[in-house]
Amino acid sequence: MHFLIADTFTAAFGRLSGVDQKAVKASVFDLQMDPAGNGLQLHRIERSRDPHFWSARVNRDVRLIVHRTEASLLVAYVDRHDDAYAWAERRRIEAHPRTGAIQIVEVRERVEEMAPPAALDLVAPQPARAGLAEAPAPFLFAGLDDDRLLSVGVPADWMADIRAADEDGFLALAPHLPAEAAEALLEYAATGRLAAPAPVPAAAAADPFAHPDALRRIRPIADQEELERALAFPWEKWGVFLHPSQRALVERRFAGPARVAGSAGTGKTIVAIHRAVRLARENDRARVLLASFSEPLADAMARKLQVLAPETGGIVARITTASFRGIAGELHQLEHGVRPRIAPDAVLRDRLRAAAAAAGLKGFSERFLLSEWTHVVDAWGLASAEAYATVPRMGRKSRLGPNQRARLWPVFAAVREALAAERRTSWAAVFTGLADRLAPRADKPFDHVVIDEAQDLAPAELRFFAALAPGRADGLFLAGDIGQRIFQHPYSWAGLGVDVRGRSHTLRVCYRTSQQIRRAADRLLPTVLSDADGLEDERRGIVSVFDGPPPEVRAVASVAAEADCVRAAVAGWLGEGIAPHEIGLFVRTEQLVPRARAAIAGLAGAEAMTTAPMHLAKGLEFRAVAVMACDEGTLPLDERVADAADEAELDDIYETERRLLYVACTRAREHLLLTGVEPASEYLADFTR
Repeated sequence: MHFLIADTFTAAFGRLSGVDQKAVKASVFDLQMDPAGNGLQLHRIERSRDPHFWSARVNRDVRLIVHRTEASLLVAYVDRHDDAYAWAERRRIEAHPRTGAIQIVEVRERVEEMAPPAALDLVAPQPARAGLAEAPAPFLFAGLDDDRLLSVGVPADWMADIRAADEDGFLALAPHLPAEAAEALLEYAATGRLAAPAPVPAAAAADPFAHPDALRRIRPIADQEELERALAFPWEKWGVFLHPSQRALVERRFAGPARVAGSAGTGKTIVAIHRAVRLARENDRARVLLASFSEPLADAMARKLQVLAPETGGIVARITTASFRGIAGELHQLEHGVRPRIAPDAVLRDRLRAAAAAAGLKGFSERFLLSEWTHVVDAWGLASAEAYATVPRMGRKSRLGPNQRARLWPVFAAVREALAAERRTSWAAVFTGLADRLAPRADKPFDHVVIDEAQDLAPAELRFFAALAPGRADGLFLAGDIGQRIFQHPYSWAGLGVDVRGRSHTLRVCYRTSQQIRRAADRLLPTVLSDADGLEDERRGIVSVFDGPPPEVRAVASVAAEADCVRAAVAGWLGEGIAPHEIGLFVRTEQLVPRARAAIAGLAGAEAMTTAPMHLAKGLEFRAVAVMACDEGTLPLDERVADAADEAELDDIYETERRLLYVACTRAREHLLLTGVEPASEYLADFTR
C-alpha cells in the first residue's frame, strides 16, 4: 500500500500547538506501521461526498483526516474535530479525467458564498469613454472551451463558474481550484496565453500519484525515517513539494553550463537544493558543492538540505554547502597552508594614494583609482600592462586611450607589489589565483557545482567556479535573478567560458509574494532585463499564486511620526496572528538599524523580529515587512552617489539601489509597508503610480 502525505496536511500541522503536533506525529507513525488504523478509532466521514475519507482520533479534540483505498493511504488534513470534519465534507480526492493527476477538489455545492475583493490586480480595465454607460466587466475565460479548460486541470464541476467569472470574481474562485488550474488561468488572465501542459512520462501517466501535478502537493513516504523528516520540517513546504516546472529543471540533464532564472519568490533556491540532492543520490560517490553569496544564505540552504537528505542516508556528507568566499578560503588554505589575509578598503586607498604620488600621476581622482582597481584591474586579475591595455572596460563611461592606460598601469602594479610585500591580498586575487591553479587539473575537488545567487558573481568568482567544476555535462548549474543583482557591474559570462545561452530557463510562478506586492515591486525594474550576453529576463507573465492587500506607502514629517506609523502597523500584524519572527524591518544601512528597533520597542515579541540592513535581506522571507527610512539622500544613498567615478557608474549605482529596494520589498509574503521622512526617496513614487 502507498503511504503519502499532502501539503494540505503539512500546512494544517504547522498551525497546531507543540503539544498537539507531538500527538499527531505519534498517530501518523502508527498509521504508517498499521494502515488499518487499529487503536486510532477510525470513523468513516458519512457526510463527505468521497466515501474514502476517514477520521482518526488523535486526542480529545484533534482529528486526523485520511483518504484510504485498497491501494493507498493519504494523510490529507488535521484540525479540531468540527473543523477537520468540515474540511473533509467539502472535498473529494480523485484523478482528473483529462490530466490523470490526483487532485484534492473542493465540492462546488458545498463551498460557501464568497464576497469578491474590491479590486483584482491582473488586467488593467479600459477607461470608459465619455458619454457612454460603463460596460459590464468582461468574462475573462469566455473564449476557452471545455477541452482547453480540462487540459490545464480544471475540475468539470467548476468550469461554468470559471466561464462566468470577471476579474473580481475569478480571484475569489482561484483559491478553491487545484493549483495547476489556478496558475494556468492566472497566467491566461495576465498574458492572454494558456500554456500547453508539459508531456507526462509514461510511468507517471500510469500512476495518478506519480503525475508531476500530483507530486507538487502529495509526497510518497518510503519509510519511517522519511516520514520523520517530513513531520519535523512542516514549514519547509516548498522545499518538499515541487512545481512541475521546477521539477523539470531539477531532473533535466544539460550538455554544458546551465542557468535557472526568475523573479523573487519563484523557487530558484529550491531548484538548486533539489538538484544538488538529485545529483548526489544518482551517484553514491559524487561530491557536490552547493554555494551561495553569503554565510547566512549558505547556512539556510544547509538547513533545508536536511529536509530532503538525512545524514543517515550518506547524502548530506557528500554535499558541501558554503558561501562563495567560504569555499575559496578553505581551498586557499589547502593550497597555501594559511587562510588569505585580505586588505581592507582603507588600506587599498592608502596604497593607491601613495603609488599615485610616487608615480607623479595627475588628472585622476582617488575615487576613480579605487573604482578602476576594484572593477577592472583586480576584478579581472590583470597582471601586466599588456592585459590592461586590451581589457574591455564594460560599464565604464570614462574612456581610456593607450597613453592613459600606460600612465595608470605603474600605479596598479605598485599596489600589487605593496600588498604582496605585506602578505596581503584581495578576495578577487584569491579567486583568480585558485582559478589559475584549478583550471588545468583533471582531478577536481567536486563532481558537480551548484551556485545560488549567481547574479552577484564577480568575474574572478565566476572564473573560480568554472575552474572548480569538471568539464562535463551537468558540471555547473547556476541560479539567479538579474533583477536582484546589487553588488556587481554587468559583464559577459560567455566571455569567461560560461555560456548558458540555450540552457537558460525562467521560472514564472511566484509562491512567496502576493500578487499585489509582486506587481508593485516589479515597477522598480524594467519590464525586460538583459544581460551582457543578450539573454533577456521577461518580467511580464509572472504569476503569484495568492492575493493580498496592496502595499502601503507613507511619507511622514519626522522620524518620530515614522516610528508611530510603523509601530501601529506592526501591532496590527501581531493582532492578526502573525508571529513576531514572521515580521522583518529593513533599512538602507547598518547605522539606521537603531531607528527600526526604536519603532518596535516595547511591542510584544519585538526581540524576535528581524531588523537589518537591506543587503542582508537576500534569501529571507517574512509574512510582513516594513522597509523604513526611505528618505531622500538615503535611498539612493548619497555616499554611493558621491563615490561614482563616472557617469556610467552613477547610472549603475541608481539601478543597483533600485534593485536593493526590490530585494527588501519582495521578502514580504502578505503585508508590505514602506515609510520615509519627507522629502522621501524618489523611488517611492513608483509604488503609487
